[in-house]
Amino acid sequence: MDTTNLISVQHLSRFYGDFCAVDDLSFEVARGQIVGFLGTNGAGKTTTMQMLTGNLAPSHGQISIAGYDLLDQPLLAKKNLGYLPEQPPLYPELRVDEYLRFCARLHGLSRSEANHALDYVLNACSLADVRRRLIANLSKGYQQRVGIAQAIIHNPAVVILDEPTVGLDPVQIREIRDLIRALGKHHSVILSTHLLPEVQALCSHVQILHLGQLVLQSPVADLLAQPTTSLRIGLRHPPKLDRLQALAQVEQVEMLDSQHARLHVAEGVDIAEQLVETAVAERWGLFELIPEHVSLEQLFINLTCQDEAHAARLHPDAAEEAA
Repeated sequence: MDTTNLISVQHLSRFYGDFCAVDDLSFEVARGQIVGFLGTNGAGKTTTMQMLTGNLAPSHGQISIAGYDLLDQPLLAKKNLGYLPEQPPLYPELRVDEYLRFCARLHGLSRSEANHALDYVLNACSLADVRRRLIANLSKGYQQRVGIAQAIIHNPAVVILDEPTVGLDPVQIREIRDLIRALGKHHSVILSTHLLPEVQALCSHVQILHLGQLVLQSPVADLLAQPTTSLRIGLRHPPKLDRLQALAQVEQVEMLDSQHARLHVAEGVDIAEQLVETAVAERWGLFELIPEHVSLEQLFINLTCQDEAHAARLHPDAAEEAA
Protein backbone atom coordinates (compact mmCIF):
# COMPACT_ATOMS: atom_id res chain seq x y z
CA MET A 1 0.00 0.00 0.00
CA ASP A 2 1.21 3.51 -0.78
CA THR A 3 1.78 5.14 2.61
CA THR A 4 2.19 8.67 1.29
CA ASN A 5 0.81 11.12 3.83
CA LEU A 6 -2.07 12.79 2.02
CA ILE A 7 -2.98 15.00 4.99
CA SER A 8 -0.35 16.82 7.00
CA VAL A 9 -1.33 19.20 9.80
CA GLN A 10 1.40 21.08 11.65
CA HIS A 11 0.87 23.23 14.76
CA LEU A 12 -2.68 24.19 13.83
CA SER A 13 -4.43 26.69 16.11
CA ARG A 14 -7.56 28.81 15.94
CA PHE A 15 -8.47 31.68 18.24
CA TYR A 16 -11.79 33.47 18.69
CA GLY A 17 -10.66 36.62 20.43
CA ASP A 18 -8.72 35.44 23.47
CA PHE A 19 -10.31 31.98 23.41
CA CYS A 20 -8.28 29.16 21.85
CA ALA A 21 -10.72 26.73 20.21
CA VAL A 22 -8.01 24.58 18.61
CA ASP A 23 -4.61 24.44 20.27
CA ASP A 24 -1.47 23.38 18.39
CA LEU A 25 -2.72 20.29 16.54
CA SER A 26 -0.23 18.20 14.56
CA PHE A 27 -1.03 14.92 12.80
CA GLU A 28 -0.73 13.08 9.49
CA VAL A 29 -3.04 10.73 7.62
CA ALA A 30 -1.69 8.26 5.06
CA ARG A 31 -3.33 6.86 1.96
CA GLY A 32 -5.53 3.91 2.89
CA GLN A 33 -6.20 5.09 6.43
CA ILE A 34 -9.69 5.78 7.79
CA VAL A 35 -9.29 8.03 10.81
CA GLY A 36 -12.06 8.43 13.37
CA PHE A 37 -12.08 11.98 14.70
CA LEU A 38 -13.75 12.06 18.11
CA GLY A 39 -14.52 14.69 20.72
CA THR A 40 -17.26 15.95 22.99
CA ASN A 41 -19.38 18.97 22.07
CA GLY A 42 -17.16 22.03 22.33
CA ALA A 43 -13.94 20.06 21.85
CA GLY A 44 -13.12 21.93 18.62
CA LYS A 45 -14.00 19.20 16.10
CA THR A 46 -16.16 21.39 13.87
CA THR A 47 -13.61 24.21 13.93
CA THR A 48 -10.92 21.73 12.90
CA MET A 49 -13.09 20.30 10.11
CA GLN A 50 -13.75 23.80 8.79
CA MET A 51 -10.02 24.54 8.70
CA LEU A 52 -9.15 21.22 7.04
CA THR A 53 -11.68 21.88 4.29
CA GLY A 54 -10.57 25.46 3.70
CA ASN A 55 -13.79 27.04 4.99
CA LEU A 56 -12.05 28.71 7.94
CA ALA A 57 -8.56 30.19 8.07
CA PRO A 58 -6.33 29.02 10.94
CA SER A 59 -4.80 31.56 13.30
CA HIS A 60 -1.52 29.65 13.16
CA GLY A 61 -0.18 26.51 11.54
CA GLN A 62 -0.04 24.71 8.21
CA ILE A 63 -2.34 22.27 6.40
CA SER A 64 -1.15 20.23 3.44
CA ILE A 65 -3.52 18.21 1.23
CA ALA A 66 -1.81 15.73 -1.12
CA GLY A 67 1.37 17.78 -0.89
CA TYR A 68 -0.27 21.18 -1.57
CA ASP A 69 -0.40 23.88 1.09
CA LEU A 70 -4.05 24.75 1.68
CA LEU A 71 -3.29 28.44 2.26
CA ASP A 72 -0.61 28.99 -0.40
CA GLN A 73 -2.09 26.72 -3.10
CA PRO A 74 -5.80 26.55 -2.26
CA LEU A 75 -7.07 25.56 -5.73
CA LEU A 76 -4.64 22.66 -6.10
CA ALA A 77 -5.24 21.51 -2.52
CA LYS A 78 -9.04 21.61 -2.87
CA LYS A 79 -8.90 19.66 -6.12
CA ASN A 80 -7.62 16.80 -3.97
CA LEU A 81 -10.27 17.25 -1.29
CA GLY A 82 -13.82 15.89 -1.04
CA TYR A 83 -16.15 16.94 1.77
CA LEU A 84 -19.50 15.75 3.07
CA PRO A 85 -20.82 18.09 5.78
CA GLU A 86 -23.32 16.86 8.35
CA GLN A 87 -26.12 18.32 6.21
CA PRO A 88 -25.38 17.17 2.63
CA PRO A 89 -25.36 20.12 0.17
CA LEU A 90 -28.09 18.74 -2.09
CA TYR A 91 -30.46 20.39 -4.56
CA PRO A 92 -33.69 18.45 -3.99
CA GLU A 93 -35.33 19.78 -7.16
CA LEU A 94 -32.65 18.15 -9.36
CA ARG A 95 -32.40 14.56 -10.51
CA VAL A 96 -29.49 12.55 -9.10
CA ASP A 97 -27.55 12.50 -12.39
CA GLU A 98 -28.19 16.23 -13.02
CA TYR A 99 -26.89 17.17 -9.60
CA LEU A 100 -23.76 14.99 -9.78
CA ARG A 101 -22.93 16.18 -13.29
CA PHE A 102 -23.29 19.76 -12.03
CA CYS A 103 -20.89 18.99 -9.15
CA ALA A 104 -18.38 17.47 -11.57
CA ARG A 105 -18.39 20.60 -13.73
CA LEU A 106 -17.93 22.76 -10.61
CA HIS A 107 -14.74 20.81 -9.93
CA GLY A 108 -13.45 21.66 -13.40
CA LEU A 109 -14.05 18.34 -15.15
CA SER A 110 -14.66 18.51 -18.89
CA ARG A 111 -17.94 17.22 -20.31
CA SER A 112 -16.46 13.83 -21.22
CA GLU A 113 -14.59 13.59 -17.89
CA ALA A 114 -17.81 14.44 -16.04
CA ASN A 115 -19.68 11.67 -17.88
CA HIS A 116 -17.02 9.10 -16.95
CA ALA A 117 -16.95 10.34 -13.36
CA LEU A 118 -20.74 10.17 -13.16
CA ASP A 119 -20.77 6.53 -14.27
CA TYR A 120 -18.09 5.71 -11.69
CA VAL A 121 -19.82 7.30 -8.66
CA LEU A 122 -23.25 5.96 -9.62
CA ASN A 123 -21.81 2.46 -9.49
CA ALA A 124 -19.53 3.04 -6.48
CA CYS A 125 -22.38 4.52 -4.41
CA SER A 126 -25.06 2.12 -5.72
CA LEU A 127 -27.09 4.95 -7.23
CA ALA A 128 -27.50 3.66 -10.79
CA ASP A 129 -31.08 2.53 -10.20
CA VAL A 130 -32.15 5.99 -8.94
CA ARG A 131 -30.09 8.18 -11.28
CA ARG A 132 -33.21 9.64 -12.94
CA ARG A 133 -35.15 10.25 -9.73
CA LEU A 134 -35.54 13.61 -7.99
CA ILE A 135 -33.31 13.91 -4.95
CA ALA A 136 -36.31 15.16 -2.94
CA ASN A 137 -38.03 11.81 -3.46
CA LEU A 138 -35.13 9.70 -2.20
CA SER A 139 -34.86 8.14 1.24
CA LYS A 140 -32.46 9.59 3.80
CA GLY A 141 -30.02 6.75 3.10
CA TYR A 142 -29.98 7.39 -0.64
CA GLN A 143 -29.63 11.14 -0.09
CA GLN A 144 -26.58 10.39 2.08
CA ARG A 145 -25.19 8.28 -0.77
CA VAL A 146 -25.68 11.20 -3.15
CA GLY A 147 -23.82 13.41 -0.67
CA ILE A 148 -20.89 11.00 -0.63
CA ALA A 149 -20.99 10.75 -4.43
CA GLN A 150 -20.62 14.54 -4.79
CA ALA A 151 -17.64 14.39 -2.41
CA ILE A 152 -15.75 11.84 -4.54
CA ILE A 153 -16.88 12.63 -8.09
CA HIS A 154 -13.63 14.47 -8.85
CA ASN A 155 -11.60 11.52 -7.45
CA PRO A 156 -9.98 13.44 -4.58
CA ALA A 157 -7.07 12.00 -2.62
CA VAL A 158 -8.68 13.04 0.68
CA VAL A 159 -12.30 12.56 1.75
CA ILE A 160 -13.69 14.19 4.91
CA LEU A 161 -17.06 12.97 6.19
CA ASP A 162 -18.91 14.71 9.01
CA GLU A 163 -21.42 12.42 10.81
CA PRO A 164 -22.26 10.42 7.64
CA THR A 165 -24.66 7.95 9.32
CA VAL A 166 -26.70 10.30 11.53
CA GLY A 167 -30.44 9.69 11.15
CA LEU A 168 -30.09 6.45 9.19
CA ASP A 169 -31.76 3.15 10.03
CA PRO A 170 -29.59 0.05 10.78
CA VAL A 171 -29.72 -1.26 7.20
CA GLN A 172 -28.76 2.14 5.77
CA ILE A 173 -25.94 2.47 8.33
CA ARG A 174 -24.51 -0.87 7.24
CA GLU A 175 -24.66 0.16 3.58
CA ILE A 176 -22.93 3.50 4.22
CA ARG A 177 -20.26 1.75 6.30
CA ASP A 178 -19.55 -0.62 3.43
CA LEU A 179 -19.22 2.36 1.09
CA ILE A 180 -16.80 4.16 3.44
CA ARG A 181 -14.67 1.01 3.77
CA ALA A 182 -14.42 0.89 -0.02
CA LEU A 183 -13.38 4.55 -0.10
CA GLY A 184 -10.66 3.85 2.46
CA LYS A 185 -8.87 1.48 0.06
CA HIS A 186 -7.87 4.29 -2.30
CA HIS A 187 -8.23 7.55 -0.34
CA SER A 188 -7.36 9.06 3.00
CA VAL A 189 -10.62 9.34 4.94
CA ILE A 190 -11.37 11.41 8.04
CA LEU A 191 -14.61 10.45 9.71
CA SER A 192 -15.94 12.89 12.29
CA THR A 193 -18.48 11.19 14.52
CA HIS A 194 -19.96 10.97 18.01
CA LEU A 195 -20.59 7.24 17.62
CA LEU A 196 -17.86 5.10 19.16
CA PRO A 197 -19.19 1.84 17.62
CA GLU A 198 -18.80 3.54 14.25
CA VAL A 199 -15.10 4.04 14.90
CA GLN A 200 -14.55 0.44 15.99
CA ALA A 201 -16.49 -0.86 12.98
CA LEU A 202 -14.88 1.36 10.34
CA CYS A 203 -11.68 3.08 11.30
CA SER A 204 -8.04 2.01 11.17
CA HIS A 205 -6.96 4.88 13.42
CA VAL A 206 -8.56 7.13 16.03
CA GLN A 207 -7.88 10.65 17.21
CA ILE A 208 -9.55 12.19 20.27
CA LEU A 209 -9.81 15.95 20.66
CA HIS A 210 -10.45 17.50 24.07
CA LEU A 211 -10.61 21.21 24.89
CA GLY A 212 -8.96 22.00 21.57
CA GLN A 213 -6.02 19.63 22.05
CA LEU A 214 -5.29 16.24 20.56
CA VAL A 215 -5.16 13.90 23.57
CA LEU A 216 -4.92 10.59 21.70
CA GLN A 217 -3.62 9.33 18.34
CA SER A 218 -3.52 5.58 17.89
CA PRO A 219 -4.34 2.67 15.59
CA VAL A 220 -7.68 1.22 16.67
CA ALA A 221 -6.18 -2.29 16.72
CA ASP A 222 -3.61 -1.20 19.32
CA LEU A 223 -6.33 0.18 21.58
CA LEU A 224 -8.41 -2.98 21.34
CA ALA A 225 -5.36 -5.15 22.05
CA GLN A 226 -4.47 -3.48 25.33
CA PRO A 227 -3.66 -5.83 28.23
CA THR A 228 -6.42 -7.05 30.51
CA THR A 229 -7.19 -4.65 33.36
CA SER A 230 -9.99 -6.51 35.11
CA LEU A 231 -11.82 -9.83 35.39
CA ARG A 232 -15.56 -10.26 35.64
CA ILE A 233 -16.38 -13.35 37.71
CA GLY A 234 -19.59 -15.17 38.60
CA LEU A 235 -19.73 -17.18 41.85
CA ARG A 236 -22.65 -19.27 43.11
CA HIS A 237 -21.26 -19.19 46.67
CA PRO A 238 -19.19 -16.01 46.86
CA PRO A 239 -16.88 -15.49 49.85
CA LYS A 240 -16.76 -12.32 51.89
CA LEU A 241 -15.47 -9.27 50.10
CA ASP A 242 -12.20 -9.14 52.04
CA ARG A 243 -11.36 -12.70 50.90
CA LEU A 244 -11.52 -11.61 47.27
CA GLN A 245 -9.49 -8.52 48.05
CA ALA A 246 -6.83 -10.72 49.67
CA LEU A 247 -6.11 -12.53 46.39
CA ALA A 248 -2.60 -11.85 45.13
CA GLN A 249 -2.34 -9.07 42.52
CA VAL A 250 -5.95 -7.90 43.06
CA GLU A 251 -5.99 -4.13 43.54
CA GLN A 252 -9.73 -3.57 43.95
CA VAL A 253 -12.95 -5.58 44.08
CA GLU A 254 -16.23 -4.19 42.73
CA MET A 255 -19.39 -6.14 43.58
CA LEU A 256 -21.80 -6.02 40.63
CA ASP A 257 -24.60 -8.01 42.27
CA SER A 258 -24.93 -10.87 44.79
CA GLN A 259 -23.13 -13.35 42.49
CA HIS A 260 -20.97 -11.19 40.20
CA ALA A 261 -17.85 -9.16 40.91
CA ARG A 262 -15.20 -7.29 38.96
CA LEU A 263 -11.61 -7.78 40.07
CA HIS A 264 -9.27 -4.96 39.10
CA VAL A 265 -5.65 -5.97 38.57
CA ALA A 266 -2.46 -4.26 37.47
CA GLU A 267 -2.05 -3.90 33.72
CA GLY A 268 -0.87 -7.11 32.11
CA VAL A 269 -1.25 -9.25 35.26
CA ASP A 270 -2.93 -12.64 34.70
CA ILE A 271 -4.57 -14.14 37.80
CA ALA A 272 -7.01 -16.43 35.99
CA GLU A 273 -5.22 -19.68 36.89
CA GLN A 274 -4.80 -18.68 40.53
CA LEU A 275 -8.43 -17.62 40.71
CA VAL A 276 -9.74 -20.90 39.28
CA GLU A 277 -7.60 -22.96 41.65
CA THR A 278 -8.72 -20.94 44.67
CA ALA A 279 -12.39 -21.03 43.65
CA VAL A 280 -12.28 -24.83 43.28
CA ALA A 281 -10.39 -25.35 46.54
CA GLU A 282 -12.77 -23.14 48.53
CA ARG A 283 -15.93 -24.25 46.69
CA TRP A 284 -17.04 -20.85 45.45
CA GLY A 285 -18.94 -22.35 42.52
CA LEU A 286 -17.18 -20.36 39.80
CA PHE A 287 -19.42 -20.26 36.71
CA GLU A 288 -18.15 -17.20 34.85
CA LEU A 289 -14.69 -15.79 34.20
CA ILE A 290 -14.37 -13.02 31.58
CA PRO A 291 -11.14 -11.04 31.03
CA GLU A 292 -12.01 -7.40 30.36
CA HIS A 293 -10.07 -4.79 28.41
CA VAL A 294 -10.31 -1.01 28.48
CA SER A 295 -13.00 -0.24 25.90
CA LEU A 296 -12.81 2.64 23.46
CA GLU A 297 -15.81 4.11 25.27
CA GLN A 298 -14.07 3.98 28.65
CA LEU A 299 -10.87 5.39 27.19
CA PHE A 300 -12.84 8.25 25.62
CA ILE A 301 -14.56 9.00 28.94
CA ASN A 302 -11.26 8.90 30.85
CA LEU A 303 -9.63 11.34 28.44
CA THR A 304 -12.50 13.78 27.97
CA CYS A 305 -13.77 14.04 31.54
CA GLN A 306 -10.58 15.77 32.62
CA ASP A 307 -10.44 19.49 33.30
CA GLU A 308 -14.22 19.92 33.47
CA ALA A 309 -13.75 22.89 35.78
CA HIS A 310 -11.70 24.58 33.07
CA ALA A 311 -14.35 23.79 30.46
CA ALA A 312 -17.04 25.33 32.66
CA ARG A 313 -15.16 28.62 32.66
CA LEU A 314 -15.35 28.97 28.88
CA HIS A 315 -17.04 32.14 27.67
CA PRO A 316 -20.48 31.08 26.35
CA ASP A 317 -20.00 32.72 22.96
CA ALA A 318 -16.54 31.21 22.56
CA ALA A 319 -17.77 27.78 23.59
CA GLU A 320 -20.50 27.99 20.94
CA GLU A 321 -17.90 28.83 18.30
CA ALA A 322 -15.69 25.93 19.47
CA ALA A 323 -18.48 23.39 19.07
